Amino acid sequence: MSGIHTARRRFTLTCLLLAGATVGCSRLADHPLVEMAKEEVTLNERARELLGEPVNWSGGVTGRANEVDGLAAMQIPVSGPRATGVVVVEGKKFDNEWGVTMLEIRPEGDAEKVSLTADLAARTGVNTPKFDPNAEPTPASNTAPPPAEVSLELPD
Repeated sequence: MSGIHTARRRFTLTCLLLAGATVGCSRLADHPLVEMAKEEVTLNERARELLGEPVNWSGGVTGRANEVDGLAAMQIPVSGPRATGVVVVEGKKFDNEWGVTMLEIRPEGDAEKVSLTADLAARTGVNTPKFDPNAEPTPASNTAPPPAEVSLELPD
Protein backbone atom coordinates (compact mmCIF):
# COMPACT_ATOMS: atom_id res chain seq x y z
CA MET A 1 0.00 0.00 0.00
CA SER A 2 2.77 2.42 0.83
CA GLY A 3 4.34 2.01 -2.64
CA ILE A 4 1.03 2.85 -4.36
CA HIS A 5 0.51 5.83 -2.05
CA THR A 6 4.02 7.14 -2.81
CA ALA A 7 3.51 6.70 -6.56
CA ARG A 8 0.19 8.58 -6.40
CA ARG A 9 1.79 11.42 -4.43
CA ARG A 10 4.62 11.70 -6.98
CA PHE A 11 2.17 11.66 -9.87
CA THR A 12 -0.01 14.33 -8.21
CA LEU A 13 3.03 16.50 -7.45
CA THR A 14 4.28 16.16 -11.04
CA CYS A 15 0.86 17.15 -12.41
CA LEU A 16 0.69 20.18 -10.12
CA LEU A 17 4.18 21.31 -11.13
CA LEU A 18 3.37 20.96 -14.82
CA ALA A 19 0.10 22.84 -14.38
CA GLY A 20 1.89 25.61 -12.49
CA ALA A 21 4.55 25.89 -15.19
CA THR A 22 1.90 26.05 -17.90
CA VAL A 23 -0.06 28.76 -16.08
CA GLY A 24 3.15 30.74 -15.42
CA CYS A 25 4.21 30.57 -19.08
CA SER A 26 0.78 31.63 -20.28
CA ARG A 27 0.86 34.66 -17.98
CA LEU A 28 4.20 35.72 -19.45
CA ALA A 29 2.91 35.12 -22.98
CA ASP A 30 0.18 37.71 -22.33
CA HIS A 31 2.55 40.30 -20.84
CA PRO A 32 2.52 43.75 -22.55
CA LEU A 33 6.28 43.56 -23.24
CA VAL A 34 5.82 40.28 -25.12
CA GLU A 35 3.06 41.84 -27.22
CA MET A 36 5.26 44.88 -28.01
CA ALA A 37 8.22 42.65 -28.90
CA LYS A 38 6.18 40.41 -31.20
CA GLU A 39 4.65 43.40 -32.95
CA GLU A 40 8.03 45.04 -33.57
CA VAL A 41 9.66 41.82 -34.84
CA THR A 42 6.72 41.19 -37.17
CA LEU A 43 6.76 44.75 -38.59
CA ASN A 44 10.52 45.42 -38.56
CA GLU A 45 12.29 45.24 -41.93
CA ARG A 46 15.62 44.12 -40.47
CA ALA A 47 13.92 41.36 -38.47
CA ARG A 48 12.09 40.16 -41.59
CA GLU A 49 15.38 40.15 -43.54
CA LEU A 50 17.01 38.02 -40.84
CA LEU A 51 14.15 35.58 -40.19
CA GLY A 52 12.23 35.64 -43.47
CA GLU A 53 8.45 35.60 -43.69
CA PRO A 54 6.23 34.40 -42.17
CA VAL A 55 7.56 34.78 -38.63
CA ASN A 56 6.52 31.90 -36.37
CA TRP A 57 6.21 32.12 -32.60
CA SER A 58 6.57 28.60 -31.27
CA GLY A 59 7.39 27.49 -27.77
CA GLY A 60 6.72 29.05 -24.42
CA VAL A 61 7.83 32.43 -23.16
CA THR A 62 10.42 32.19 -20.40
CA GLY A 63 11.80 34.77 -18.01
CA ARG A 64 10.37 36.90 -15.25
CA ALA A 65 8.14 39.91 -14.78
CA ASN A 66 7.98 41.51 -11.35
CA GLU A 67 5.07 43.87 -10.87
CA VAL A 68 6.42 45.05 -7.50
CA ASP A 69 9.83 46.31 -8.62
CA GLY A 70 8.63 47.00 -12.17
CA LEU A 71 11.35 45.02 -13.95
CA ALA A 72 10.94 42.29 -16.56
CA ALA A 73 13.16 40.19 -18.82
CA MET A 74 11.72 37.56 -21.15
CA GLN A 75 12.84 35.26 -23.95
CA ILE A 76 10.52 34.30 -26.83
CA PRO A 77 11.41 31.54 -29.31
CA VAL A 78 11.05 32.74 -32.93
CA SER A 79 11.65 31.23 -36.35
CA GLY A 80 11.24 31.96 -40.01
CA PRO A 81 12.28 30.38 -43.31
CA ARG A 82 15.81 31.87 -43.04
CA ALA A 83 16.68 31.67 -39.34
CA THR A 84 15.65 30.51 -35.89
CA GLY A 85 16.48 32.20 -32.63
CA VAL A 86 15.25 33.92 -29.52
CA VAL A 87 13.76 37.37 -29.10
CA VAL A 88 14.97 38.90 -25.83
CA VAL A 89 12.94 41.77 -24.38
CA GLU A 90 13.62 43.69 -21.19
CA GLY A 91 11.52 46.45 -19.75
CA LYS A 92 10.68 48.73 -16.89
CA LYS A 93 7.35 49.89 -15.56
CA PHE A 94 6.88 53.68 -15.36
CA ASP A 95 3.63 55.06 -13.93
CA ASN A 96 1.84 51.69 -14.31
CA GLU A 97 2.87 51.39 -17.97
CA TRP A 98 5.49 48.96 -19.26
CA GLY A 99 8.18 50.29 -21.58
CA VAL A 100 10.83 48.38 -23.52
CA THR A 101 14.40 49.13 -22.47
CA MET A 102 16.06 46.45 -24.64
CA LEU A 103 14.81 44.39 -27.59
CA GLU A 104 16.96 42.11 -29.71
CA ILE A 105 16.92 38.97 -31.80
CA ARG A 106 19.60 36.42 -30.95
CA PRO A 107 19.83 33.98 -33.86
CA GLU A 108 21.05 30.43 -33.38
CA GLY A 109 24.58 29.69 -34.56
CA ASP A 110 27.22 32.28 -35.32
CA ALA A 111 24.92 35.00 -36.69
CA GLU A 112 25.20 38.37 -34.98
CA LYS A 113 22.36 39.57 -32.76
CA VAL A 114 20.10 42.30 -34.11
CA SER A 115 19.15 45.12 -31.74
CA LEU A 116 15.67 46.52 -32.38
CA THR A 117 15.45 48.88 -29.39
CA ALA A 118 16.07 52.08 -31.38
CA ASP A 119 13.81 50.89 -34.22
CA LEU A 120 10.93 50.36 -31.78
CA ALA A 121 11.48 53.79 -30.21
CA ALA A 122 11.54 55.46 -33.65
CA ARG A 123 8.40 53.64 -34.80
CA THR A 124 6.32 54.19 -31.66
CA GLY A 125 7.66 57.58 -30.66
CA VAL A 126 8.45 56.25 -27.20
CA ASN A 127 11.92 57.10 -26.03
CA THR A 128 13.33 56.02 -22.68
CA PRO A 129 15.28 58.93 -21.19
CA LYS A 130 19.05 58.45 -21.21
CA PHE A 131 21.05 58.92 -18.02
CA ASP A 132 22.92 62.23 -18.02
CA PRO A 133 25.59 62.43 -15.29
CA ASN A 134 25.94 66.20 -15.91
CA ALA A 135 22.24 66.98 -15.51
CA GLU A 136 21.14 69.37 -12.79
CA PRO A 137 19.71 67.59 -9.75
CA THR A 138 15.97 67.66 -9.36
CA PRO A 139 14.98 70.08 -6.58
CA ALA A 140 13.62 68.51 -3.42
CA SER A 141 9.88 68.60 -2.98
CA ASN A 142 8.35 71.12 -0.61
CA THR A 143 6.98 68.73 1.96
CA ALA A 144 6.14 69.92 5.44
CA PRO A 145 8.77 69.19 8.09
CA PRO A 146 7.90 66.58 10.71
CA PRO A 147 6.42 67.84 13.98
CA ALA A 148 8.95 68.78 16.66
CA GLU A 149 7.29 66.65 19.32
CA VAL A 150 4.85 63.79 19.19
CA SER A 151 3.11 62.54 22.29
CA LEU A 152 0.94 59.48 22.48
CA GLU A 153 -1.40 58.78 25.34
CA LEU A 154 -1.88 55.13 26.08
CA PRO A 155 -4.76 53.78 28.15
CA ASP A 156 -3.92 52.48 31.62
